[in-house]
Amino acid sequence: MMLWESELEKAVILNKTYIDDGRGGVIATYVDGLEIEAVFGWDSSEQMRIAEQANAIPRYTITTRKNINLQYHDVLKRARDNKIFRITSDGDDNVSPGVSSLNMRQVEAEEWELPNG
Repeated sequence: MMLWESELEKAVILNKTYIDDGRGGVIATYVDGLEIEAVFGWDSSEQMRIAEQANAIPRYTITTRKNINLQYHDVLKRARDNKIFRITSDGDDNVSPGVSSLNMRQVEAEEWELPNG
């Protein structure tokens, strides 16, 4: 086991779906999907701390195993606190090479609130 794998925690990929609003329209909603394991690394750089004082959205790096390929605007819910994250990068951009013993993929994410519909 690699050191980073000791920090893996449960998360759920949320799937966007639509329901009838009862008036001829639809409401977008999110439902629990696939359960995965991920590491959530908060950006604690000085630049981000300054930006957060100006109400910037907190940023994270999410690390998973290579077989989990999160994509731009995918939505995750961290199991331990139900915090929601929206992916802001592409999972194909930062993956360990096939010849490497590392089994990891990383994406950038932001804290996010689900729309109320």
